[in-house]
Amino acid sequence: VIVQISDLHVGEADFVPSLLTRCIDEINELKPDIVMITGDLTGMGYRREYDTVKNCISPIKCRNVLIKPGNHDSRNVGYMHFEDIFGERYTSFNTNDLHIVAVDSSEPDLDNGQIGREYYKWIKSEFSKAKPQDLKIFAMHHHLIPVPGTGRERNIVHDAGDVLEVLVESGVDIVLCGHKHVPYLWRVEDMYIVTAGTVSSLRLR
Repeated sequence: VIVQISDLHVGEADFVPSLLTRCIDEINELKPDIVMITGDLTGMGYRREYDTVKNCISPIKCRNVLIKPGNHDSRNVGYMHFEDIFGERYTSFNTNDLHIVAVDSSEPDLDNGQIGREYYKWIKSEFSKAKPQDLKIFAMHHHLIPVPGTGRERNIVHDAGDVLEVLVESGVDIVLCGHKHVPYLWRVEDMYIVTAGTVSSLRLR
């Protein structure tokens, strides 16, 4: 069982602590094997916001909690606080039948994002270690393709086309995104692209 949540925005006026608490209660009821948090943990990337986030998500009862930053987290050198508290911004995670590659798609002090061509070979290399029958998941903050009904498109990753090509060639099954605050699911060839809503969960089996 994999649970994804995204866009907590701790520190902003619209952040509702009780909503996050209720969400974590639901997560713990699922008893997930992995929890994936796809960015925008904070409002402005301040250290005090990061400290609050760490306390807020500490009740999650899961051995494997994978966290990546979003564009809000990289404001005000927040990406440095992220590394200090949560660790590496580019990681891979493997089990017997699952392979996850998670990256930082944010740019310091910008709402736009990108993965960067310098990471394409690394992404392919990490997925090449998976067995043919393994489930392959790629996680990032920014939405990889536009979400219908959300108005004029903006803040997608600049190199979305190249990233899509890398993921399709790597045989990725699922892409987990956040950023847009509207839950949506696309199918591109044999790959499902999941955009989570703000502080919402998705159960995958």
